[in-house]
Amino acid sequence: MTTYYHYHTSPIGKLLLAGDGDCLSLLGFPSGSMARKHEQGWAKDSNPFKEVIYQLDAYFAGELQDFDLALAPHGTAFQRTVWDALTEIPFGETWSYGQLAKHIGRPKASRAVGAANGLNPIPVIIPCHRVIGRNGKLTGFGGGIKTKEFLLNLEAEAIAPGLNFG
Repeated sequence: MTTYYHYHTSPIGKLLLAGDGDCLSLLGFPSGSMARKHEQGWAKDSNPFKEVIYQLDAYFAGELQDFDLALAPHGTAFQRTVWDALTEIPFGETWSYGQLAKHIGRPKASRAVGAANGLNPIPVIIPCHRVIGRNGKLTGFGGGIKTKEFLLNLEAEAIAPGLNFG
């Protein structure tokens, strides 16, 4: 099966989009611990990502709060459970790792939830940036803390102008 890719310019840098033509399986940051580049053998083509690009642009413009895209993140069953739960964190809100662990019925699994959160292959769209430390501090993020702060501020501004993280 062919993997297609495209680099999309956004307010947080050039994002790598990758997938099979039907589903998005990867959104990579240009920098940070989860920085991604396309792999050899992938086919460069923006056409499979028209809807992804449209929705990302609307999100960054403050016009979209919920993504409606076909996603195919690759991970373990536990990781996919965590990633599914991330999509239930309301736009503009934050949960702690402990809250997320309780939400999936694993209240003592905060560290495992944090590890799964950190391996989210489709950040922004699967909103791992909405998870913060229990003390309210912004904790690690694959695109870097500045990117996490930007995303949280973007959402906060859309629902309550003047509210700010960081």
